[in-house]
Amino acid sequence: MRKTLFRWFDSDVGHSFRTSPVAIGAAVIALICVFCSFFAGWVAPHNPFDLTTLELGDARLPPAWSPEGSTKYLLGTDDQGRDILSAVIYGARISLIVGFASVVLSVVVGVALGLLAGFRGGWVDAVLMRLCDVMLSFPAILVALLIAGVGRAVFPNAHESLAFGVLILSISLTGWVQYARTVRGSTLVERNKEYVQAARVTGVNSLRIMRKHVLPNVMGPVMVLATIQVATAIITEATLSFLGVGAPPTSPSLGTLIRIGNDYLFSGEWWITVFPGAMLVLIALSVNLLGDWLRDALNPRLR
Repeated sequence: MRKTLFRWFDSDVGHSFRTSPVAIGAAVIALICVFCSFFAGWVAPHNPFDLTTLELGDARLPPAWSPEGSTKYLLGTDDQGRDILSAVIYGARISLIVGFASVVLSVVVGVALGLLAGFRGGWVDAVLMRLCDVMLSFPAILVALLIAGVGRAVFPNAHESLAFGVLILSISLTGWVQYARTVRGSTLVERNKEYVQAARVTGVNSLRIMRKHVLPNVMGPVMVLATIQVATAIITEATLSFLGVGAPPTSPSLGTLIRIGNDYLFSGEWWITVFPGAMLVLIALSVNLLGDWLRDALNPRLR
């Protein structure tokens, strides 16, 4: 593990990372957000979803630096007396899990179909690309709304795990298309190169050629696209939750917290929606900056 890390730091990508203050800053912010979210039980000062600890008398308290604020709640409380800081940390964990899971599922499906379409060609390529065209003709958020809405209607009393599964599926259903088209274009170039022809001559079957030879050479653009799509998936999840078809109310994500705070925005309780929104922007911005750096670092023309 240590040798691999040192080897990465000595590579061109590692040197690009060390010499890019923006990439380092974005990575630090992203790591802090991920660490706080996944270790929320130790980092958060309160458990905002433990009903036995909520005090309705502390509802809608302003941040601690306000005259009416309390040092017990650094960023104030919401309409139920939940600590905003703790709710943001726990909500970010849900948003990150849904975002990462949906991107992983999109990558697996998109890479597999794109690799198959580009390597086999013919009617397989034609059918899969027409399917991609159909998926691209619909706005991604509308497809996600449709799947999430149908899932909630079919399983109205579903367990939280099933509800999250439907949410991840609804985001992934449109996300795989970009990976499929990207991998298909790269595979069309790689399949005619000499190393692929040599593998065919030696009797290697097509599945092994795709998995062992072609796939490693088409994963560069996929890594860049996946990094950027994590932020897009998180924002899509927040949008669905804001519209009421995302995360379950018992486990609110950042989008749900923003929707709750939106009802009190014009009555003066701005902190209920501003701080979850700021957390969402911070996560999305840091991930996007990392994606931009990775795109430039993996581009041989910019080295």
